[in-house]
Amino acid sequence: MTATVSESRKSGFFFDFDGTIAPIMRDPGAVLPVPGAVERLQALSSLVGRVAVVSARPAAFLCERFSRAPQVALFGLYGMQTVVDGQVRTDAEAEPWAPVMRGLAADAARDLPGEILIEDKALLVSLHYRSVPALRGAVERWASAKAAELGLREQHGRMVVELRPPVERDKGTVIAREAESLTRAWYFGDDISDGRAFDVLRCREEHDAGFMGVSVAVANGETGDELARRADFTVDSPEDTPVLLDQVISAFPGHPPPALTLDG
Repeated sequence: MTATVSESRKSGFFFDFDGTIAPIMRDPGAVLPVPGAVERLQALSSLVGRVAVVSARPAAFLCERFSRAPQVALFGLYGMQTVVDGQVRTDAEAEPWAPVMRGLAADAARDLPGEILIEDKALLVSLHYRSVPALRGAVERWASAKAAELGLREQHGRMVVELRPPVERDKGTVIAREAESLTRAWYFGDDISDGRAFDVLRCREEHDAGFMGVSVAVANGETGDELARRADFTVDSPEDTPVLLDQVISAFPGHPPPALTLDG
């Protein structure tokens, strides 16, 4: 942490949302950040050069959850959406795929069992099988066939398969761009897609002796320990993320952790 404090304005903290600073729930629309997370991110944003949330969630959803942290940058749909001056901007390369994704969501509703939760995020369709794990194989086969038919990309996650346009946007590409001018970057994640961000930090370290990347994995039984093995630090749950951030914030002279406000 000393290295981060010493180069605070060239340091950045980046976070996944679900499973990292928010719980995993069967109803994705009901999810809120864990108590204290918003305050910690906002506090960090006044201490370091960059704080951002990078998520598969739509950017509008993130705007609602982080309205009390206006300095935190928000990237939705794996970077296909960005919030600029409070307005959601959609990537020009991805936007033409919107009609294809609408049709895909309709096909999923028609073809898949009713127990599968289908999230239509305009440019990303999420197929959740959390309530019926036995249907994982059927969901994955259907998704793979549709991806091949329509030229889409698949992203597997915690009890979910996501389909999205074939554009070069993921958590790794966002972190590579956002950390380009930084000398220190931390990334917090819990899922397979977060591994791309871990890889970017590690690759940057290997090619830039002046750069330090810190990968933090939030442990869970659904993705096993693969991500944890690749991390520099691990925490046991999203509720532990603010606890670790308290240690970071307290390392800055004269900055005790912020007071807790219950979200929602």
